[in-house]
Amino acid sequence: MKRRTVLACALSACTVSNLLSRLAQAQTSTNFPTHALRLIVPLAAGGGTDLISRLSAAAMAQELGVPISVENVSGGGGIIGVSTAVRAAPDGYTMVTGTPSMSVNPALRNDLPFDPITDLAPVSMLGRVPYVLVASYESKLTSIEQLLARARQSPDTITFGSPGIGTGGHMAGELFKYMTGAKLLHVPYKGSGPAMNDLRAGRIDLLFGTTPLVSPLIDAKAVVPLGISSLQRSKHLPQVPTISESGVKDFDASSWYALFVPAKTPPTIIKRLNSAAHAALAQPRVVQAIEMDGGDPEPTTPEQLGQLFAAEIEKWRKVVNAANIQAK
Repeated sequence: MKRRTVLACALSACTVSNLLSRLAQAQTSTNFPTHALRLIVPLAAGGGTDLISRLSAAAMAQELGVPISVENVSGGGGIIGVSTAVRAAPDGYTMVTGTPSMSVNPALRNDLPFDPITDLAPVSMLGRVPYVLVASYESKLTSIEQLLARARQSPDTITFGSPGIGTGGHMAGELFKYMTGAKLLHVPYKGSGPAMNDLRAGRIDLLFGTTPLVSPLIDAKAVVPLGISSLQRSKHLPQVPTISESGVKDFDASSWYALFVPAKTPPTIIKRLNSAAHAALAQPRVVQAIEMDGGDPEPTTPEQLGQLFAAEIEKWRKVVNAANIQAK
């Protein structure tokens, strides 16, 4: 009898403890935020993603009524910064900017120290940026149709450069190969600058570049635009057809940036952050920064971002496995 009483008391104590814990969590969520937040950018300072992250953080801080500090934690293709965010308390006070590398790394690396699906919770997409497939004048390529015809006729003779293995430009090229069966030779560089220099000189034939990188060269007739990598034409280059409408149906290799928090962050807090992100994306300075980076603002619900993120991981896993790409 005594044993039953002890067990009953223990269970009662656990119930009370759980109830108090939930009440405390609910109270914390209701008051959120009460102090400064931080946004981890898993890239070096100075790039487009860093600028947009900083402007978004500043706009969100106005909406939330507390400061948001931005920390650049670069290295490991974004892995170090994301790992730092994953280890943070799931209380909404730490966010991380997600980029396409978060969806590519699970396929490229067997030693990833986190699971991006189970260890992160989506907040909102910020923006999406298409690539532009451009060709050198020396290649004599002027369209996607011509490119595919030549690739079929002379496999492994057309080269495409990229800023490095696993980068957005590289993966866009591999997706093109995967969806068309075209046999192209990948030439990795250490950055976009050297790759673009060799493209202009005719030492490589193709390159998937961002709009800000290639638009001035297109205007100067230094490179030839073949197609936009998004499903819709870019308002920044409306004269350039999409790769999808040029015969590679549903081709989409757009870059993007989004906000995530550690998994198990309370839904009420995620909703609050989502609302603040949407408010930020309505501010002209943030919109202008995204457009200057060649993209468009794209606020989403957490659920929409989660679905997109899962689809991206699955897409790149198929591409990486088919091409047998190894991270270096």
